[in-house]
Amino acid sequence: MVKNPLKSYISDSVFEFLVGNNLLSERGVRDFKIKQEFKALKKEYPTHQALEIIHSRYPYLQYDTIRKIIYRKIKINSPEYFYLF
Repeated sequence: MVKNPLKSYISDSVFEFLVGNNLLSERGVRDFKIKQEFKALKKEYPTHQALEIIHSRYPYLQYDTIRKIIYRKIKINSPEYFYLF
């Protein structure tokens, strides 16, 4: 089983349930981690340097893709949040 990267937000059993039932996407978890890392880095580094550090950790992502991940606003009422219902 995959290690729970969202441990501070959800329990291991909930994470396992979500992954086991394909209710949690790897891309979404990755994007969440990137946003959290960026917020932490911004406390110590200027924006451009924080982006460069993130890019070095995720070299398979283009610089512009990382910017889009970091600055994208999530709409709670968008249809993809309610696909289960």
